[in-house]
Amino acid sequence: MSLSADIASLLRADHGDPFAVLGRHGGRVRVLRPDAKAVEVLCGAGTFPAKRLDDAGFFEARVDAAGSYRLRFTAHNGHVWEDDDPYALGPLLGDIDQHLFSEGNHWELWKRLGAHEETHGGIRGTVFRVWAPNARRASAIGDWNGWDGRTHPMRKLIPLGVWEIFIPAVAEGAHYKFELLGHDGQLHVKSDPFAFFSQHGTETASLVWGLGKFKWSDATWMEKRRTTEWHREAVSAYEVHPGSWRRKDGSQFLTWRELADSLVDYVVDMGFTHIELMGVAEHPFEGSWGYQVTGYFAPTSRYGNPDDFRFFVNRCHERGIGVILDWVPGHFPKDAHGLARFDGTALYEHADPRQGEHQDWGTLIFNYGRNEVRNFLLANALFWFAEYHVDGLRVDAVASMIYLDYSRSPGEWLPNAFGGRENLDAIQFLKRCNEVCYQLHPGIMTIAEESTAWPGVSRPTFLGGLGFGFKWNMGWMHDTLDYMAKDPLFRRYHHGQATFSLVYAFHEHFILVLSHDEVVHGKGSLINKMPGDEWQQFANLRMLYAWMWAHPGKKLLFMGGEFAQRSEWSHETSLDWHLLHYGFHSGVQRLVQQLNCLYRNEPALFDQDDTWEGFEWVDLHDADNSVLTFLRRARHGTTVLFAINATPVIRENYRVGVPNGGHWREILNTDSEHYGGGNIGNFGAARSEPVPWMNRPHSLTITLPPLAVIALKAED
Repeated sequence: MSLSADIASLLRADHGDPFAVLGRHGGRVRVLRPDAKAVEVLCGAGTFPAKRLDDAGFFEARVDAAGSYRLRFTAHNGHVWEDDDPYALGPLLGDIDQHLFSEGNHWELWKRLGAHEETHGGIRGTVFRVWAPNARRASAIGDWNGWDGRTHPMRKLIPLGVWEIFIPAVAEGAHYKFELLGHDGQLHVKSDPFAFFSQHGTETASLVWGLGKFKWSDATWMEKRRTTEWHREAVSAYEVHPGSWRRKDGSQFLTWRELADSLVDYVVDMGFTHIELMGVAEHPFEGSWGYQVTGYFAPTSRYGNPDDFRFFVNRCHERGIGVILDWVPGHFPKDAHGLARFDGTALYEHADPRQGEHQDWGTLIFNYGRNEVRNFLLANALFWFAEYHVDGLRVDAVASMIYLDYSRSPGEWLPNAFGGRENLDAIQFLKRCNEVCYQLHPGIMTIAEESTAWPGVSRPTFLGGLGFGFKWNMGWMHDTLDYMAKDPLFRRYHHGQATFSLVYAFHEHFILVLSHDEVVHGKGSLINKMPGDEWQQFANLRMLYAWMWAHPGKKLLFMGGEFAQRSEWSHETSLDWHLLHYGFHSGVQRLVQQLNCLYRNEPALFDQDDTWEGFEWVDLHDADNSVLTFLRRARHGTTVLFAINATPVIRENYRVGVPNGGHWREILNTDSEHYGGGNIGNFGAARSEPVPWMNRPHSLTITLPPLAVIALKAED
């Protein structure tokens, strides 16, 4: 191509190899700067004026001095400034980095792609890299070059398809995007998929941001976490939408640093062990609650900058609270600045809409069969563990990932190579992701929101499982809420719903969940699902919570549920904290606090909750009275008896078989006046009698309060 043709192509911004023309070539230095009236090259002790070869801003200077050089620009308004030449350097991304990315095994990919402040040849600036293999041209545009795609076209690294450029003097805080001339001939202006900090809403620029400034002080927590086996520990998570937990002046978001005080103090006081955060990764639409992500490597700027979020996590760890993030590798939105049709082709998404489009949510599905896409997602999971010290990832919508026919009618999906409906690429990705995360970050947890009967979701991959640490128990949630919604008069006919979860309770490592999904979209709040008058509604809710904490499995409760919020959750407003001025609501809050305390202090409730050795039915057949009795056992032998009375009838002199004689202390009674109940119970204790009952050598005669749960602990 002739120089004139190169110039024309550069000025049209469709030149595929700008480094072959711009910069120093022999004794000539060529510069494309549309905003400059004149250019001079400063080299050695000499100044070499450049000749304008095109009125649009293409300059060439003859330079007969050796060594490095700088450029001096004169703007059309007379302003003069100096800068280093971005086109003076050769390729910067190493061969090993390119190889690892191409095969999908670059575990620290975020350290190479995106925008990074670096020093090269003694010059400080920012290197920009973006993967866009099918783009005809890529440019870094930002507030330093007037968002002009002609000014800083990038070098394409063949065959990987990563474009890069080092731009001197661009520093932290600079706003930028990538302008791509797509394979389709159209311009695509995109936010950086690897940006660490981004705008949100209608403003969608990425920001240059370094992750090396924050000083962590959670070494004690991190070292303890490394050797923690969460299956044997108490896990009680408080699920939080940061933008609506509490607001300032009724409308303003709390910042991460404000949440580090108020939210963390509250969670500690309530006795939860973990905070599970919705909507942390950057997302443009508030109504998506953070489940339609455009910035996978950027904590949303709604609540502060990346170091503010690190401050929040650090504070949680200092107070002994773990942090779990909701992670969305199943789909992404079609927003023009995001991943969709990134370089004019289906790059991140599957090209066939039968595999690449999520019909329910109007989003796109990742192409898990592509090495680079799998690497993008796996590196993102590792990023949150490595750079933000998070303790767990709750993987959203796993069922939509592993089934090709998820929410599709016949003819709307393609079977796999073996004719089945399993998404083999997605399954392999999930297995590999779990393996690598647990290998590189021992002590973390990955949690699957998986709503089907897929076997072995939380079993290791070497046993044929998907490799998750835990799985949400959606079956328990659906059956239990359906049972609780029944009029107590008719619960005897649905007794099996209350017991069925124990048929499969130990097939997985389960987390019992009452999440945000149960209090939105017209489903109503938890308290409003309960039948009866106000007293019965609150008694039923207290019974539900105690049954949940007594049942094998870890726990998760969505914010507002702990004080029986009446209204359905809305992401646009704060929780109804004023309800705590009313006795029934504050009583439920005290109960949840006490349940967490009891749970964490009684190993019988958690250290064998994935095996029958930690659970034993006493009587599951008393459907006529809607009563359930069972034992929970710790590894060291502590035994706790639970009795649930799901009717508003007081049952006096109710005999329950127990394994040993002696004193049984009442450690929980949800009918206590402390929680808003009628204070019917057993005066704090019961003593067993040598009367055989229910195939046990001893028995207790106790009083069962109405719509309540009591727990008695065997003591010598």
